[in-house]
Amino acid sequence: MTLNFSAKITIDAKEKTKAIFDSVNTDNDFYPENPVKTKIHFTDKIVISVESEHLPHLRANLNSTLRLIQASYNSIESVKI
Repeated sequence: MTLNFSAKITIDAKEKTKAIFDSVNTDNDFYPENPVKTKIHFTDKIVISVESEHLPHLRANLNSTLRLIQASYNSIESVKI
């Protein structure tokens, strides 16, 4: 029997949301061999859906994605005029 683990996170960074999505989604596109199914969608918010057969893999992938989002947000904030 195989268990699947999943998580869904929604992020709203107001006017910075689209720029953050563009930077994070680019990273996701370059790693299609990732064992964790990761989907990032943008409407007016960023929606991250992850699924894996292994909980540690899911957790690691989600932590990395959230760190990238935080880094993107911090970068945008640091150049505020």
